Amino acid sequence: MENLMNWINENGVDYALKIGTALIVLIIGLWIINIITKGIKRVFEKRDLDPSLRPFLSGLINGILKVLLVITVISMVGIEMTSFIAILGAVGLAVGMALSGTLQNFAGGVMILLFKPFKVGDYVAAQGYEGIIKEIQIFNTIMTTVDNKTIIIPNGGLSTGSMVNFSKEPQRRVDLTFGIGYSDDIDKARQIILDVAAKHGKVLPDPAPFVKVSELADSSVNFATRLWVNAEDYWDVFFFMNENVKKEFDKQGVSIPFPQSDVHIYNK
Repeated sequence: MENLMNWINENGVDYALKIGTALIVLIIGLWIINIITKGIKRVFEKRDLDPSLRPFLSGLINGILKVLLVITVISMVGIEMTSFIAILGAVGLAVGMALSGTLQNFAGGVMILLFKPFKVGDYVAAQGYEGIIKEIQIFNTIMTTVDNKTIIIPNGGLSTGSMVNFSKEPQRRVDLTFGIGYSDDIDKARQIILDVAAKHGKVLPDPAPFVKVSELADSSVNFATRLWVNAEDYWDVFFFMNENVKKEFDKQGVSIPFPQSDVHIYNK
């Protein structure tokens, strides 16, 4: 007790000042962190950051700042933090290695929500699948295929792999190929295709429809047909053209040939 009292008499004032200063720094630090967090939330709202990402990022920044503040306050009291930080780093490394796949998906989700290569409702092709984006989560993206299958794709590969977003641009080009026989009239067939395209009100006049001979194939003369439409009208125009060009060719006597071979037999 005598030694303890002597230590208190010699060091008590210094430690009391350190603890008092640390408490003041802690209170002021928490107040400043609160202001910073609110400011970050306002910036996220002004920049129209994804609503599902705002609370996570603001909470993450808030937590990191508080951990740094606590380490600073403990150091001010005089407690050695080197060993503690080393242990904390080792634990963090071990956890990171154990959850490497999960962390990769998490980072991919953050990147997708930040840079928005696609949004809910877009029709995309990625990771070997094709369909409509239904939900973007922090670890996975939910896609529905055209035949109503639900596909769950991890965000890690989705954020780093190649992807085609069919809904990104407001307009798309419908590419079709129509073949006629070698004995048929090229100009007549071209005009039929253009007339059928004109009947569909969703084919855009600008850029103008393109119908040109693209190939003199083995059994047919092929026309490359390129029509510009609004993205949401792509399939409507695609199926309309295939069906109605066939009907008009039949009606006006234009043949659609199929592969065939001429066989010559020689008798010796």
